[in-house]
Amino acid sequence: MEPPSSDCRGAEAVLNLQPSSSIPITYHPLFGPHTDLILLELDEKLLPDILHQRVTVRGQPDEVAVICTESKTYAIKSVGTSNSVFLIPPSCQFNSFEEPKCLDENYHDRQLAASVLKIAPGTMELVEIAPKLDKLRLLLSENPYKTEEDTEMGDLEEMERENVGLYRWDDLIEKVQASNDELRNGLHALSAVEINGYWRIVDEKYMDTMLRMLFHNAVLNDWSFASLNQDEVVNVLVSDGFPYKLANHCLRAFGSKVDEGVGTSNTWKLDVRKVCVHFAREILRGGKRKMENFMEEWMRKIPEGMQASFDLLEGEVLTERIGIETWIRAFCVSSLPSSPAERFSILFKQRPKWEWKDLQPFIRDLNVPGLSAEGLLLKYTRRLQPTMDTEPVFCSR
Repeated sequence: MEPPSSDCRGAEAVLNLQPSSSIPITYHPLFGPHTDLILLELDEKLLPDILHQRVTVRGQPDEVAVICTESKTYAIKSVGTSNSVFLIPPSCQFNSFEEPKCLDENYHDRQLAASVLKIAPGTMELVEIAPKLDKLRLLLSENPYKTEEDTEMGDLEEMERENVGLYRWDDLIEKVQASNDELRNGLHALSAVEINGYWRIVDEKYMDTMLRMLFHNAVLNDWSFASLNQDEVVNVLVSDGFPYKLANHCLRAFGSKVDEGVGTSNTWKLDVRKVCVHFAREILRGGKRKMENFMEEWMRKIPEGMQASFDLLEGEVLTERIGIETWIRAFCVSSLPSSPAERFSILFKQRPKWEWKDLQPFIRDLNVPGLSAEGLLLKYTRRLQPTMDTEPVFCSR
């Protein structure tokens, strides 16, 4: 067998190829099907995650897969090209039985040649997208934690055996297309709590009972809503029959830690907006109400010392005029889909036209990487402003 020619090379033959010059190409002896090859084009900031295997592919069989880093979610987009992309191995990977033939039939002289192992018809690229957290809300809504579970442990054991609406962390990262950080943020936004290893949302009636008991104890013990000692509050709620985990969750759901000063890491204050929204939801759970009746009942439920205003209900309610009266009904932004197209479709079904002050609370949470709030409005709405003196309104595009 003729020894391999030193002139025949692999990828080295094209690495230093000068502009406007050319080189013959040949088929590698192992040239074969190229349908099993996918090239992935990456932004340099993603290379460390890919090279150190810090990414995961997430999605169910009926979903389009996404790639997640620890903090972001990326769609996998196929990019076609009219040019062929050749995969040429380095010459050091050839052996004497695989050395390609380098004699170009159009020339009598032996030349340098590039040996093509495979041809890639296109590439894949990653595009940052918003996490798909709507599914998280649906999963956790299947089986909210209720009062009966405090005493009926048998029901929990039965649910565990049947796996009815109970999801551990590993279950959620398998089912929800979101990065770990985005999933944690989603759980926090839903006020979810981990109970016996399962992530749960707590039934609103249960939360209402705990909150009212906290208010009752605050009066008895002369607690300030702006300075609640965590251990003291939790211990009192536990003595009232609430599980320790749920007592802590009550503080986190309706309050925030006081971080100012020394020795305040164990001190909490109640969030006025969260408390006021809770009671507004409770009142409107039965349907729409006349504004004056709602305000009267709402103010009666809010604890003394909390300054409530209707502005606190932005993104939680809608008002409408019927004759000479104003009515109010529940319409919570957290229950709306995170997809902009679906969100705007629902909004314009509620109202054909929106003033900006009314529309803004229902779209400011939309997260579309690379698209600003103005870009969302341009894409999904039409702006109407008959005169410069009138406020603009937005309708469906």
